[in-house]
Amino acid sequence: MPALTPSEHARAEALLRDLDRVFGARLLSAGVYQSNEANERLHTLVVVDRLAFRDLGACVPLADDWLRRGIAVPLLLSRDELHRTLDAFPLEYAAIAATLKPIRGANPFETSRPAAADVRRALETQANSHLIHLREGFLESRGEAYAIGGLLASSAAPFRTLLSGIARLADASHRGSISDEHLAAFAEERIGVPSSLVREVFATATGHHAAIADPSALLARYVDAAERVWKFLDAWQ
Repeated sequence: MPALTPSEHARAEALLRDLDRVFGARLLSAGVYQSNEANERLHTLVVVDRLAFRDLGACVPLADDWLRRGIAVPLLLSRDELHRTLDAFPLEYAAIAATLKPIRGANPFETSRPAAADVRRALETQANSHLIHLREGFLESRGEAYAIGGLLASSAAPFRTLLSGIARLADASHRGSISDEHLAAFAEERIGVPSSLVREVFATATGHHAAIADPSALLARYVDAAERVWKFLDAWQ
């Protein structure tokens, strides 16, 4: 994740002041991370020594101000909870860890990260779900071009997230966001999915899917590619 802008830094400092009042010395670490949500709010992971319901009650009056300032409600976790749920939410934590920029304390993922086996298993589930979604979406479209174009557009972001997760699994040195061009090249070199197909699918997310000459043909190649991605993960060593 790039360095915080002056605006982001100011919002982060305001959030820390509020959290200090609520948690005091129990506030162990806080970091800003990139989110897939389509908004400009500042997303943070906050780890505390222990988290009680009264702490949430103390945060309630602050939440409206956070949202007005462009700060998403923090992901609040106790230290024990974070460590014990690494295997339950490996993709979510891996995505946060890839872009996390500490603003208070140490990076909690420097000493404890989701296991590669857990990440691979979750990615395989995600890949198979994506494939099923494309198949079902085609049936529900009744073959209508505009509906198929909408299916392509809505699936582009999840497909990108899936490929980003696989790229990070293959190379743990990947930090921050991964460019579309890198993902396209990775998909072709490692998975056998044509880079041109990846670019075409990503391009549908711009909202111009209605202009696709033959969306059924693109979807047919896309479904084949999604199946290849799933089989790649299923056979991962």
